[in-house]
Amino acid sequence: MDEITSDAGSVAVPSADVPPPLRQGETFHVFISYSSTDYQWTHALIEHLETRGLRVCYHERDFTAGRTVLENMSECIQESQKVLLVLSSEFVRSRWCLLEANMSLFRDCLERKPLVPVLLEPGVCVPLHLCHLTYLEARDPEFVAKLLKVLCTPNRQLQGSTVVPYQPPSIYNGKALQPLTAANLESLYSWNAGQFSDMDLPDQLRLIIVDHEKYREAIGIINSVSQYQVWPLSLCDRIFGYFYGVIFLLLLIATFTYLSFALAGHLSNYDFSGKWFTCFLCFFSVPIGLFIQLCLWKNDDNKYVVREMQKAAGQANVILFEEKLLMGFRSNSIMYLVYVSLESCKGEFAANFEHLGSTEELFKLALLWFSSEYACCLAKRHFPFSQPCPTPGHLEGGVCFCQYVSRQLSRGEWK
Repeated sequence: MDEITSDAGSVAVPSADVPPPLRQGETFHVFISYSSTDYQWTHALIEHLETRGLRVCYHERDFTAGRTVLENMSECIQESQKVLLVLSSEFVRSRWCLLEANMSLFRDCLERKPLVPVLLEPGVCVPLHLCHLTYLEARDPEFVAKLLKVLCTPNRQLQGSTVVPYQPPSIYNGKALQPLTAANLESLYSWNAGQFSDMDLPDQLRLIIVDHEKYREAIGIINSVSQYQVWPLSLCDRIFGYFYGVIFLLLLIATFTYLSFALAGHLSNYDFSGKWFTCFLCFFSVPIGLFIQLCLWKNDDNKYVVREMQKAAGQANVILFEEKLLMGFRSNSIMYLVYVSLESCKGEFAANFEHLGSTEELFKLALLWFSSEYACCLAKRHFPFSQPCPTPGHLEGGVCFCQYVSRQLSRGEWK
């Protein structure tokens, strides 16, 4: 038996696996796509695979100089029996986006090539169009043995191993996408609103959103919540809140002082109507009240901005839900995205709320108030109530939108 060292330690590999013969037009058994940050681990694996007689293709050695990356990738995939993807956080952020964004270039070859996803580290957000595949885990003690078994099995014997990313089936419904981070993150304070780029459609959304202008319109709504809205919109609340706070503090100090002297039996020795007492109260209460207000303002600003971004996300989702995309916010810097179809839920609204008026308006109202938090709950796989729901829903293995709205209404959560 041979051994290879991985994060899980030394793994014994059976010597029975024999690489399948290369057919006409095939030069490699497997094309490996990985991030440069995973170079060391991947090349240790490549060396072991090649000692087992497998012909491996990877970009540093086998790409042709002078050609574009996309041209090289397309050719290498066509000349390989299988495609192995080393999934890490950096790979999902960079190389998979490159592959997915230009998937039309590889359509013919990828639909005939088995994809072998390898999860290099725990917690990686698996790309949407790989969610239905069974992936190998690098930390599995039997990882190398399982990988060799797949690579040495002829393609005709591998069933359901290809990914077809052009017409996402129901198995993708409810899947979380990679969150988007605010473009102004480095200069973003907790009381400012995040700004998101609307120049280019993110790579992960190119195969989902048909109408790119809808996405730009939605991002424009999100970006309209700027830090300049915070102060003018809540200025009156701040002024009244400050004076109410000072008055309350004055009364509190006066009452406390009065009771203290009364209990001590010295009440008759002091004239509380004197100017000195008024000055005493003003001197201590005004700065203390101002300090308390300043401490609270910053926290209120943060909550105010997030609330405004959630409202904006609701407006954006009215536009995006037809594209099977919802966005949500729980902070001012991260936008959660989920791929979810609401068509069945919309029909449920029409069936149950027809007697209340326009079902279109009711469904729009539900999107405005509930879709942002629903997207976050779906992305985090955590809902503010026990599961499963008492009634069947339209989302396999999760809570659908009409179930979520119904549960929130039953808790009196309608805004």
